[in-house]
Amino acid sequence: MKLIKKIYKFFDKKVIIPITKFFVGLGDKIKNIGKPLEIVTKSKKGIIIVSLIMAVAICYYIQGRSNSLLETNAKVLYDQPVVANYNEEEYVVEGIPETVDITMIGNKANLYLANQLPKQTVVVDLSDLGVGSYDVNLKYKQAITSVQYKLDPSSVRVTISPKKSRTMSVTEEVMNLSDLDSELAVKSVQLYKLKTNEEETGTKENAEDRITINEVIVKGKEETINKVASVKALVDVNKLTDPQVGENLLRGANEVPIAAFDSDGKRLDVELVPSTVRAVVNIESPSKEVPILVVPKGIEDIVFGKSIERITQSSEKVTLYGKQEALDNIDNIEVEIDVTNLNGNKKFTETLKKPKNIRKLSVTTINVDVTLGDESSKEVSGVRLSARNLGSDYVVQVSNDSVNEIPVILKGTESVITNIRASEIEAYVDLKGYEEGTHEVKVKVVGSDSRVIYEPKISTVKIIIIKK
Repeated sequence: MKLIKKIYKFFDKKVIIPITKFFVGLGDKIKNIGKPLEIVTKSKKGIIIVSLIMAVAICYYIQGRSNSLLETNAKVLYDQPVVANYNEEEYVVEGIPETVDITMIGNKANLYLANQLPKQTVVVDLSDLGVGSYDVNLKYKQAITSVQYKLDPSSVRVTISPKKSRTMSVTEEVMNLSDLDSELAVKSVQLYKLKTNEEETGTKENAEDRITINEVIVKGKEETINKVASVKALVDVNKLTDPQVGENLLRGANEVPIAAFDSDGKRLDVELVPSTVRAVVNIESPSKEVPILVVPKGIEDIVFGKSIERITQSSEKVTLYGKQEALDNIDNIEVEIDVTNLNGNKKFTETLKKPKNIRKLSVTTINVDVTLGDESSKEVSGVRLSARNLGSDYVVQVSNDSVNEIPVILKGTESVITNIRASEIEAYVDLKGYEEGTHEVKVKVVGSDSRVIYEPKISTVKIIIIKK
């Protein structure tokens, strides 16, 4: 009975009386709302009944929440890292997953608490194992003992092999060159390390402190090491903060990673010492200015009686940016215009084609004005005949019944052809594929002025090819 009285007093003091006071106060404030509500709020019995109803509702709500907190639930921790304990200098281990999923089972309160605590590491202990294959269990230290932890996977099969090493040369591979400023080019890359630790000495890096790295040590399973065909330092030009002509350094957070590849270019999972290096990226801006040559195509088919008198172009020269070896092989940039069936003056707008290994052209398009005039003709004599593409094992001579000089007919406007001399014209025979013997071959003529039609007066000649 005493216990019941205590419970009643507690319930009366902590629940009924506070709720009763609340409704009495509420009744004073809303007494003008209406008679029904006034009767309830002014009646002691009414207030007690309402208070009891509210108390029961609150208790029911609290009990529901308590039951909910006590219900068994589950929560999954995804991609939890796995740490393996073994002698990394002696062995290579295969079969250990990088991550596992952990399912926690328990009531909501405990799961909430477990989720707030720092996550423990999933461990697989291989320290007592030697070379061979084993089924091993993954272990996880429980943060809260009242929560059940299940790992997926909970066990794995691992293979332990002896670690081998091999020294290999390393070469640099420059990546994302297309993202580099088009006027710049990578001239060379030096991979290096410092003689002393920069952080320990507190001194600024000097060129004298650099030790060039040409080799790395590859460590791993013998079978895997034997597959390594190349080791490359992956130099990403996007990591250069502000590329400039001269030396650009990749170091610190931007050090160059090293990777090993098989003969098919597939990256291999091996240990590399060092795994990253510093790099000096030497950037240059090689360029060359060359003339733009406008070459009209189809001049033989311009309207009868007309020929090109003048070609005017908006740009005479262009500056090329690219690899030096590519620049050395380029003497001009040709732009073709089609004048087939042209019957009057015309303006052309043409795009310059970028040669191979050229990154940028200072001029990308040009305007070409073609002016026509009345066609004239002229014969030029004394043009020497030459041979092209003759095999190195042969010599050639013109037969007795032929000639060594070819007269050439020029067609063009008078102002264009008047001053053209024989020395500006070449007549030749193309002997590519011809062998020893006597042959009748076609004569071809070219000249320095693309506005002129060049026609040999003698169309074929007999030549004799003799073996040396």
